[in-house]
Amino acid sequence: MTDTDPTTPTDAPTDTAADAPTDTAADAPTDTATEADGDPSIDRPDRPTVLYPIRVLEGESLPTGIAELLANAHVVLAGYHVIPEQTAADQAREQFGERAMAKLEEFAAALSDAGATVDVRLVFTHEAQATINRLIYEHDCLAVLVPNGVDVPESVLLAVRGDVGLDRNTRLVAGLFATTDATITLYHALDGDEPDAEGESLLETTTAALVDRGVSPEAIETILDRPDAPIEAIAGHAADHDAVVMGETDPSVTTFVFGMPSEQVAERFLGPVFVVQRERPGEGQAGDDEPGEE
Repeated sequence: MTDTDPTTPTDAPTDTAADAPTDTAADAPTDTATEADGDPSIDRPDRPTVLYPIRVLEGESLPTGIAELLANAHVVLAGYHVIPEQTAADQAREQFGERAMAKLEEFAAALSDAGATVDVRLVFTHEAQATINRLIYEHDCLAVLVPNGVDVPESVLLAVRGDVGLDRNTRLVAGLFATTDATITLYHALDGDEPDAEGESLLETTTAALVDRGVSPEAIETILDRPDAPIEAIAGHAADHDAVVMGETDPSVTTFVFGMPSEQVAERFLGPVFVVQRERPGEGQAGDDEPGEE
């Protein structure tokens, strides 16, 4: 189905940067939200919601194997296009919207055919990072996908950092892979003077949480070490796996999505990386962030 964001007019194609605020005009999804398969909580309440941002007008397409990787997810497929400051979103939407939506619907169909449920969003924005940030909160996304091609996922590396985020990490991994044949490797890099026993306990706790969520104990392996460079170590271990799951570590969601740790791992790993997001902030906090970002 197609819905319309009531907060943004869809019939005002001639707004300009001079006479219309660029924040909501540029970033609101307006008339281009499509829910392909209905409410995911009805058919599979344990489906993790994953944001998949894609630069739809810059030639990006679904990498090999991504549809199969997301078969058990509820995917928020966010096509976005960064427009010049002087260009109004409605102008860009009028000019490029139909072509962009056709491409997104093609990708959504491939994801649905693989088993995922899909929301499609098309956004013309002046600030991509702020847009991604907002969509994460709006859709309560458990993770953001940094896509790279993958064969049929047979092994997944979960980088375990600590108790914080454990629930969300295990929800994502179990939701995506508990019903598959994929093995799950839990990796914890000991930090500084952290005793081995604490690391072992953390891995045991994480294993128990995954088993409680339906992952077979036989499918879980653990690695504990004390590397000099944790990101390098994660990337090194990732080379033996088909996908990586990492928790968010940077105070800024958007910096993490487009910034250092996940990007470093994704570039070196060359496979898909799921970046698990922190708990959603309170409504007031999320709302306060938006006006200054756009």
